Amino acid sequence: MTEQELLIDREEYLKRGVHIGTKSQHKDMEDYIFHVKKNQLAVINLTKTDEQIREAGEFLSDYEPDTVLFVGRKPEAKESIEKLSNAIGTEFITGRFMPGSLTNPRSENFTEPDIIVATDPEIDAQAIQEASDTNVPVISIADSENRLDNIDLVIPANNKGEKAIATVMYLLGREYAEHRGLEFDFELSDFAEVEEVEE
Repeated sequence: MTEQELLIDREEYLKRGVHIGTKSQHKDMEDYIFHVKKNQLAVINLTKTDEQIREAGEFLSDYEPDTVLFVGRKPEAKESIEKLSNAIGTEFITGRFMPGSLTNPRSENFTEPDIIVATDPEIDAQAIQEASDTNVPVISIADSENRLDNIDLVIPANNKGEKAIATVMYLLGREYAEHRGLEFDFELSDFAEVEEVEE
């Protein structure tokens, strides 16, 4: 894949830290790690990130917006999930995911999505497990250290940084909207603005 074929310039991915993995690497993520630096920090393969965002966008587009549920417990994911959900009309749960939200019809938080999108397999494990228990497919961002149990489609990326998560959310939303013929009048900077450094 050439630079021109990426969804955004590689430099934009780099500026927002989408490629930055962790010092831990799980074997489930081996195929998505470009290399490991001398300081043991993994570098995620951005070409594969880009490919997986495209695939996730196409996969997600089979679902009506109101049947899609975005979940993200960590604070770094909150703003971009809510912004994206409001933009394309999907459901979302940010902050604590109450047990039984997908499995207990008597719960006041009960919801029945057809697919969920998570930001972290570890932090969002409750939601992912409940999705699996109810045969709901799961798309998730995963960092170099994450296991991929019960994940149907992975987006390899830094899921610790707010701008990195926001970049993935923006691109996933843009791809989804394009496939479904929805309006999506946003720029990357609307989701993940980076400060220009003075020379």
